[in-house]
Amino acid sequence: MTHETNGTPAQLPTTLLGDGLVTTVQGYGAMSLSDAYGPIDDEQALRTLQHAVDAGITFIDTANIYGDGRSERTIAKIFPAQRERIQLATKFGITKGDGVGKRGVRGDRAHVREQVEASLTRLGTDYIDLYYQHRVDPNVPIEDTVGFVAELVAEGKVRHIGLSEPTGAEIIRAAAVHPIAAVQSEYSIFSRDLEAHVIPAIREVGAGFVPYSPVSRGLLTDSWAELAAEKPNVRANFPRFFPENLPANRALAGEVAAVAQQLGEQLGRHVSVAEVALAWVSAKSAELGVRVSPIPGTRSPERIDENLRALGLELSREQLLRLESIAERVVGNRSADPAWTSQGREEAALAAS
Repeated sequence: MTHETNGTPAQLPTTLLGDGLVTTVQGYGAMSLSDAYGPIDDEQALRTLQHAVDAGITFIDTANIYGDGRSERTIAKIFPAQRERIQLATKFGITKGDGVGKRGVRGDRAHVREQVEASLTRLGTDYIDLYYQHRVDPNVPIEDTVGFVAELVAEGKVRHIGLSEPTGAEIIRAAAVHPIAAVQSEYSIFSRDLEAHVIPAIREVGAGFVPYSPVSRGLLTDSWAELAAEKPNVRANFPRFFPENLPANRALAGEVAAVAQQLGEQLGRHVSVAEVALAWVSAKSAELGVRVSPIPGTRSPERIDENLRALGLELSREQLLRLESIAERVVGNRSADPAWTSQGREEAALAAS
């Protein structure tokens, strides 16, 4: 794939998410512009981001807390020349709290307004294309929080509203207040809990679907050994990466690698595990009837090119069947705190009923 000709960025296919928001069919997860998954310096971060844009990606996803604003500040550096091309998503709602691991959640009006102004300042722009509630505040009805963001839409500071890790019921309630353009949650060959409640609700309200961690935080890649050795590394906080669980999950990743090898033999080129993982997300989302733009993150321009090769990759019915049972055999929860995910809250609600 040629990404740039005479200084002109490549063109990627686009998709209509919800509420009229059009994005490229694959985005870029800009948490990778901070040190969460290993150290990255500012020059490398900017080079990787610029490569993503030159490769045709116009859907950039960040959050106020990524690197305590560092990711947003890096994105601001490409805006003078690129702002009108970019569909920028950022988020509010997670607070740092007191001490390590003591994060909180806020969805009140004062927090929403404080954080949108802080993000706009760091980004050097006067509007956000897609503003997500990063996590649902259990103490503020989601209808109220969406109403606070709707005020920002009316003021022109936000163009579309998104939700990250809502339950199916919360999506329905939120959409009754204002159209929801996109719902973001973890989804991959290893993480399919959304299929029970969240994806049907996305379909019902006409939102788009933005899967994060579509390569399972690097577990579904060829470069796992390299990634696992890096420090600091947030993966250590997630049960699937605990020493007692990781060997079984690595074996399951090997099943995906076998499909990648088969495809490579068919196509006469190397096909990576990440390509298969991303092609699976697109194929499964289409099967489930939702419009999708996954947001893999990376600190490497080479990995951006690899991820984009998945756009031309088709999995056969037999290959999809080989991957079908993997998620139910994965060991360990996908979140360090299940209450922070739709899965955890839906399971809690079911247990209480």
